[in-house]
Amino acid sequence: MEEHNILIPLLLTLGAGLATGIGSAIAFFAKRTNKRLLSFSLGLSGGVMIYVSFVELFQQANTTLSAEWGAHTGVIVTVASFFAGILLIGVIDRLVPSIENPHEAHRVEEMDHQPHNPRLMRMGVMTALAIGIHNFPEGIATFTSAVDNMALGVAIAVAIAIHNIPEGIAVSIPIYYATGDRRKAFRLSLLSGLAEPVGAVLAYLVLTPFMTPTLMGCILAGVAGIMVFISIDELLPAAREYGEAHISIYGVVAGMALMAVSLILLA
Repeated sequence: MEEHNILIPLLLTLGAGLATGIGSAIAFFAKRTNKRLLSFSLGLSGGVMIYVSFVELFQQANTTLSAEWGAHTGVIVTVASFFAGILLIGVIDRLVPSIENPHEAHRVEEMDHQPHNPRLMRMGVMTALAIGIHNFPEGIATFTSAVDNMALGVAIAVAIAIHNIPEGIAVSIPIYYATGDRRKAFRLSLLSGLAEPVGAVLAYLVLTPFMTPTLMGCILAGVAGIMVFISIDELLPAAREYGEAHISIYGVVAGMALMAVSLILLA
């Protein structure tokens, strides 16, 4: 990872993280929740991530590791790295402190139907913390993918940005209930998304001195595992929670098709 090759990956990761601010802005200024659009968008994001993980990242990792270790051992290391990524994000998901599910679907109409309640401040802060910790490995995933393949990094950044929008809503609503301060709610929502570029910077600083084809292959397989877990655990359930089950599936298929066509055109 040379210095001149990391600026755009860092900017992509920053943009994906700051999408939580878009969710917060929607919560404050939209008149109603467009459930169909949110459901389709979250499904689209999940479809992109799942397709990229299995068709591109996993296969690329397997090719790299097989070249280094031989076909049989390469497959074993690839599979082990894939499930190590799932284990990492699964452990984070279990250990993060949260007094409510940070990925629970929220609607902008809630802003008009809840009184200000100072006790909800802790809920909002803890939700922001939980989402921030979840976003950390997502930042690593976006950054390392973009460093290895810029077109792939752009696709992953867009998918993660879409999935960060409802998370911004989830952070800002309880904080606004607690304080009545839109600016504070927006700032904390935005702050939770900044964990992604922090993850990218740390990945660069920590991994660069040790980067080898083997390590890059393991990272790509691990990133595939992280994104599959995020899709299954967060994106697809959230898409269905907005009450548009079929539309969310259409989004998944559209995301896969969009990614397939993009990879063919960019090949």
